[in-house]
Amino acid sequence: MMKRIKHCLKLFTQNSQGHTRKICRGFCQGTQLTPNSIDDFPVVSPRIRLRDGRHLAYVERGVPKDMAKYKIIIVHGFGSSKEMNFLAPQELIDELGIYLLQYDRAGYGESDPNPKRSLKSEALDIQELAGQLEVGAEFYVIGVSMGSYATWSCLKYLPDRLAGLALIAPVINYRWPSLPGSLIREDYRGSL
Repeated sequence: MMKRIKHCLKLFTQNSQGHTRKICRGFCQGTQLTPNSIDDFPVVSPRIRLRDGRHLAYVERGVPKDMAKYKIIIVHGFGSSKEMNFLAPQELIDELGIYLLQYDRAGYGESDPNPKRSLKSEALDIQELAGQLEVGAEFYVIGVSMGSYATWSCLKYLPDRLAGLALIAPVINYRWPSLPGSLIREDYRGSL
């Protein structure tokens, strides 16, 4: 075992024959998606087409949205997708009347990438998803880990659409200077 480790370390520190560059280049090329590679995988989830032509994949869970008391959009984090497990017992979801909408953020899972992705575009993707799926005038948004950025941006770009907002294990800069206090509805001030 030690011999293998020493051999690997030697390969990574050796520069005379360019082994390190070859190994790194091979690794990097192996992790890159080719432009056509997305077409190699069948799309199995329902998707909506956004105004800019991209598609967002989603999954609906819980009670039917027309019977729901709480409509919640869940925004996944960096290493996750719409298939993220939301650990709430089905009995509780049914009892409380919760409709869950989970989607693949731009460039994740079965959703198309957005080369011009920004905080604003993330919030507008949520708005357009909610609109096309007729979620309703107001909904809750829960952001998990890095998905908290998109969730946080909803405070700035979609304040009138939010019934509530929660961040779970957030990775975010809470001192976002471009979020004027006037855009935060009065009922959110105590929770921020």
